[in-house]
Amino acid sequence: MSRYARLAFTDAVRNMQVEQGSRPVHRKELGAAVGLEADPLGDRERDFIAARDGCYLASVGETGWPYVQFRGGPAGFVHVLDSGTLGYADVRGNRQYITDGNVRGDDRVALFFMDYATRTRLKLFGHAEVRDVAEEPELAARLDEPRTEGRVERLVLIRIEGYDWNCPKHIPHRYSEADLAAVHVRLNRAENENAALRARLAALGESLPE
Repeated sequence: MSRYARLAFTDAVRNMQVEQGSRPVHRKELGAAVGLEADPLGDRERDFIAARDGCYLASVGETGWPYVQFRGGPAGFVHVLDSGTLGYADVRGNRQYITDGNVRGDDRVALFFMDYATRTRLKLFGHAEVRDVAEEPELAARLDEPRTEGRVERLVLIRIEGYDWNCPKHIPHRYSEADLAAVHVRLNRAENENAALRARLAALGESLPE
């Protein structure tokens, strides 16, 4: 069992799974030694995160209520620094500082990285830490390219505890401008190749079927 499952499948969750028939009764209890070490990010996770231009980030406030925000930027603005650490340059936004304030009291966060075009979702648990830009020039340089446009106010590191991939069920198909632009490029290429082929066949006195 993964670290993610150990953190997500609490007693209440496992009881619910047994009630609904998605977990056998004999598997209700977790083994004492399973899921104790953090799940390391592999090549698949690194590549997926590097290709994303946004993610959903959840934190927990002092009232106990969760707060979810969307973080966006150029593809790869969330950097995979190593197999257990993500980082990004935090730029000035609406100046509410809810997420940054929350992690001062409780560093636990959850992230969703989405690829709607392929209906793929990567979800992660981690511990967030805010670093000062002036005190971490080398880290700031690592997170500077690519990064979200704007004034960098702080650096955020997230130490990964666990992750899991979701099935595509109920994830809608959505396409970004970049996705659609790539489709148009392929269509234009196909049309040009088709036109060239028709011209060659016409020169030979033949034609393509309509």
